[in-house]
Amino acid sequence: VQLQASGGGLVQAGGSLRLSCTASGSAFNINDMGWYRQTPGKQRELVAVITNGGSTNYADSVKGRFTISRDNAKNTVSLQMNSLRPEDTAVYYCNAVFRTPWTTRVYWGQGTQVTVSS
Repeated sequence: VQLQASGGGLVQAGGSLRLSCTASGSAFNINDMGWYRQTPGKQRELVAVITNGGSTNYADSVKGRFTISRDNAKNTVSLQMNSLRPEDTAVYYCNAVFRTPWTTRVYWGQGTQVTVSS
């Protein structure tokens, strides 16, 4: 399974960006898809996750500003980011989780830089 992320860039505070990620390869029956972010010296943190049924979960810091969505037919997950703040600056990674009764497999995209200027 390969994950290809796109949509990062430089934006001013208060602006918007939309990240997209497409899974390819043996990318069927994905359970959860999500976005994480990481800044230098810090651990990767959850931003938002969406299940194959459409249930979502967000980090408190992005609630009300970010929206995660998913197209199961196209194996894509998107993150609409509004009202961006300088503290949202990070490398954003998408992931896909496959679960069976016997194992859990997690795949990561390559990361895309989001920079929010003040």
